[in-house]
Amino acid sequence: MRKNIYSESDQAGARLREIRYAKQMTLIQFYHPITKHIGNCSSIESGRRNIGKRLSKDLIDYHKINPRYLNTGMGEMFLRSAGSDEHLPQVEEGVPYFNVNLGEITVGELNVFQESPEYYVNYLPFNDCDAYLPVYGDSMYPKFSNGEIIIVKEIKNREIIQWGEAYLMVTDEISNNITTVKLLFEHQDPEQIILRSLNPDYMGDTVLQRKAIKRIFLVKGKVTRNHL
Repeated sequence: MRKNIYSESDQAGARLREIRYAKQMTLIQFYHPITKHIGNCSSIESGRRNIGKRLSKDLIDYHKINPRYLNTGMGEMFLRSAGSDEHLPQVEEGVPYFNVNLGEITVGELNVFQESPEYYVNYLPFNDCDAYLPVYGDSMYPKFSNGEIIIVKEIKNREIIQWGEAYLMVTDEISNNITTVKLLFEHQDPEQIILRSLNPDYMGDTVLQRKAIKRIFLVKGKVTRNHL
């Protein structure tokens, strides 16, 4: 039986996000011509909601997306036709860098991912990550210093945490929309989690309800910049 080219894929949401980045579009610019439920589209990109066949087909048709790429990650992002190359967006390779101060983000969703990246970093060991982001402040010194860049990958299964490792946490309004990088430790209450700074000048743990976590990213690496 012939496979439906619009069939659902576990990674389709993440690939839609990559496609949107390639076109340098915000969520509204990318999805609004097709649907008014932009919040649902954000959930699709983050993996919290499955993409329906109808929405998948409409996106493919409107943005000239290669169905094979959307479903499998293979091939080019966009369909090409004779004489149409000049109208296709320039596809960047690698992981996007967003120049944003995480401490100034006061919303439950990571709005930085709705903006166009400044550039892309194509470094194979970290090409499975979601973003490069700058670090401001000294709460995680000496692991992360002010001005360094962290490389983060979103965690889908929140039951599997590498205790003692650094994570970027994005919480909801119940937890004051905290967006922060902290070490995570297990709490005796399984419904809670401990956030801890590494710098001894920032004493005191933060206890967070697990249900308040909207998005969580493992910090997989960093880039150190020398200032002359």
